Order: sequence, then structure tokens, then C-alpha cells
Amino acid sequence: MKRFPPLRFTLYLAGLCLGFASPSQASDFSGNEQLQSFIQEMSQEHEFDANRLQTLFDDVRLHQSILDAISRPAESKPWHEYRPIFVTRDRTQGGVRFWRQNRAALQRAEEKFGVPPQIITAIIGVETRYGQHAGRYPVLDALATLAFAYPPRSSFFRKELKEYLLMTREEDLDPLEQKGSYAGAMGMPQFISSSFRNYAIDFDGDGKRDLWDNPDDVIGSVAHYFHKHRWRAGEPVTHKVKVHGTKYPGLISDNLRPRFTQQELLDNGVILPRDIPRDIKGTLIELETEEGPEYWVAWHNFYVISRYNHSALYSMAVYQLSELIAAARD
Repeated sequence: MKRFPPLRFTLYLAGLCLGFASPSQASDFSGNEQLQSFIQEMSQEHEFDANRLQTLFDDVRLHQSILDAISRPAESKPWHEYRPIFVTRDRTQGGVRFWRQNRAALQRAEEKFGVPPQIITAIIGVETRYGQHAGRYPVLDALATLAFAYPPRSSFFRKELKEYLLMTREEDLDPLEQKGSYAGAMGMPQFISSSFRNYAIDFDGDGKRDLWDNPDDVIGSVAHYFHKHRWRAGEPVTHKVKVHGTKYPGLISDNLRPRFTQQELLDNGVILPRDIPRDIKGTLIELETEEGPEYWVAWHNFYVISRYNHSALYSMAVYQLSELIAAARD
């Protein structure tokens, strides 16, 4: 199994301080028993050198600002406050430019994976404004902070920390140099470490999977992600609907997996459009607007978008931005 190359590992210690938070905002992990257990696990299960990992983590910092940020995610906002963050004129225009600049790669991705260019483009627009805001935290700092100092999701981020170290070893990347979000998401499409390992692809054939600076790889990887989560080409994403009666509230749930037949939706007071495939299932979602509740039926492809981020607000923002981008490009 490939190990950390000694020369590159020595370079981890050079010029590390770029992008770290100030001492008042960060502290180290000295004496952290969970970290020591993690190092032993990586050594025993994945053949990492324990001493070199210890040297690596000696330069990792815990950031209070990361713990603050994860406690107030944008998805906790109501729809009428969430939507203006992501569905904007600026992101729409940026999406049109991105589509024009990367038309060939987007077309090739659609032909290979069946995912429309506007959906791929909207994901990148919502995530990082087409690469303009891909994150400022060292990924190793973010994952260690959440793995060892955020009990509510420590097991998840401990797993992602393991995936990150494996990823950087496989890709021959310096684990201290990669930057990302406060949750450790990376590059233009904000893949977490496990998603990078499972879904990132080399879409231009240069031998690298570069999600930071290579739009071809970014586009191919997003399309591949949706393909693996069973995007269905040609099927709708969602429809705004009207409701009546007293039964429809029983259909509303945070679970976005489509589970109701169209007849069940109709029988419970959901008025459906007529021009949709009759054999697809959906689920009813309610969005909070300033004028009152708004109702949408989310189909299978909406659920696929939610595999990127499990919030209904996120999936709706991607969908609505994609529609604006497609309309503005015509």
C-alpha cells in the first residue's frame, strides 16, 4: 500500500501558517485522547506511520469559528430567507457565463450521465459561486475540529477525517495545504472526502482528479455523482401545486424520498399537473414564504439532488437557480 512519501511529508512542515486562524480563534489538539486513538487506528488499519501522523497533527488547529458556524447552518432559515441567499441575479448571470465557458464539457457530461447542464451548473453556483468561494479553512483543521470537538457529529467527521487522509495519500496531495469549508467540503463542487474518493473522476484524461482548478473534472464529477445516485434523464424534478381539504398535511414530511403514488396524492387533496409521467411517485413539501405556505410535489430527481445536501431548501434552491440559468441562456 502506498505510504506518505518522506520528502512530501517533510514539506508538510514548511510554510504551514497560510490561512490559519489567529491564536485567539484556534488552539491545538495536544493531549487529546481521541486523536491518539485515531492515530493508532490509522496506523494499524491503513499502514500510516504513527510518528509521522503525530507530527502532522502537531500542526493542526482547533477553530472555535468552525464550531460556531456548524451550529447555525443556513438550512435552519425559513424558505423566504434562504432563497435570496442562493437564487439571485448574480448567480444566474454567473451560471450563464459558466455554461458558455464550459459548454463542451457540460454537453459531454449530459451525453454520458444524463444530467442536464443547468443542474450541474446550479450545483456549482449554489456551492461556491462557480469557484469564487471554495472555502478558507485548512481541510485537516476543519475535520479534526469536528471529529474531536463536536460530539453531536463526531463519528461522522472522524470517518471523513479518515477518508481525507486516505484521499490525500492516493492523490499525492499535501493534507495541510488543501482548503475548504468549515465542514471540510472541498473544491468548486464542495465534495466531502468520502464523496471525492467515490465519485470524483478525471473527466479530461490528464491523469488527475482536480476539483479545485479544473472545470472539466468538476463538471464530470458532479454529473457522475448524480448518475450514481440514479438521476433519471428526462423526468421532472418538482412541480408547484395547489392543495385542498384536510388530508394533505398528513403527506408532508422531512423525508424527501418519493413514496406516494399520484393517485394517493390526488386522493389527499393535492392538485397535480397533467403533463407528467403517470408511473412516478412523489412527496409533498411545504415552504414558508412571507405570504404563507407554498406547496410542491418533489419527484425522484428532487430526491437525487437532496443526496448532495439533505435539506429540501437546498434542493429547491438548486432547482430554481437551474431554471433561471436555463431561461437566461436561451
